[in-house]
Formats: sequence, structure tokens, C-alpha cells
Amino acid sequence: MKLRGKVWIFGDNIDTDVIIPARYLNTSDESELAKHCMEDVDPEFTHKITKGDIIVAGYNFGSGSSREHAPIAIKASGISCVIAKSFARIFYRSSFNMGLPIFESEDAVNGIKEGDEIEVDADTGTIKNIISGAIYHSNPIPEFMQELIAAGGLFNYAKKIIKS
Repeated sequence: MKLRGKVWIFGDNIDTDVIIPARYLNTSDESELAKHCMEDVDPEFTHKITKGDIIVAGYNFGSGSSREHAPIAIKASGISCVIAKSFARIFYRSSFNMGLPIFESEDAVNGIKEGDEIEVDADTGTIKNIISGAIYHSNPIPEFMQELIAAGGLFNYAKKIIKS
């Protein structure tokens, strides 16, 4: 699986309340959550992004509450993946359960600038900056986790298994 998009940069400790503010947690409607993704840190974020764009962030992305609304809001907004120096463990697992690919790479985060276009190869963990030509590495996403992503998350994957 290859993902390609424009980069949007965020810093360290972006918690789930920043990703999707608590005032919107009264819904599980993905399109409604998508409208409010990252709005407390950048009110125009969802108006600026294009389907397939990529969030690049610092340490401890997704800390805070274990709510699954955060990866749902990111994915539903059109973001194809998140690259960070590190992820909160509960967010890490929730992302795959919701079908959002994520990658840890300190070197990539340090070398990529907002507005760069990058390509991520989930099979190899290679992150290529199309603008600068620089290549970075992350752990590849294991085949099973890619199956979860391709199915749209754990729930859809389980439904598929039950039907077969």
C-alpha cells in the first residue's frame, strides 16, 4: 500500500482533545467528526486539506483519552496517514482498529516540512519526500494490520471473516 499527499505539521503532545474536541463527542457520525478534526489548533484545517494529505507530528501524538473518535475524525477528514516521532499506545492500537495507518519515524519528522509532498510505502516502511528527494524509514505495517486497514478497520474485518 502506497500513500501520497501534502504534509501538515503539528507539534508534540497533540492529545485526543486537540484531535477532536470533547464538545463533539456526542456523535459518532464520521462526517460530523471530520468537520471538527484539529479545529482547536487550526480552525481552518479541514478546509485546507485535500483527500490523501498526511499529518506529521512530534512526540506522544494521540495522548489523553482512549476514545476512538480521534482516529475516526482524522481518517474521515481525508487524511491518509499520520507520521509521528511517537504515539500514545492506546491511540496506536485504536488507529489500526479504525483503519488509520500510522508510522513512527523521528528522522522523517525532523526532515519533513509543512507543504512537502511525501509518499509512504506501508509494505517497506519507506517514506520519501518528493520535494527534497530525502528518504526516511519507519517500521513497515505488518500484513495483518494492512488487512485491517484495507477492510476499513477491525469491525469491518471481523464482519468479513464471519461471512466467509
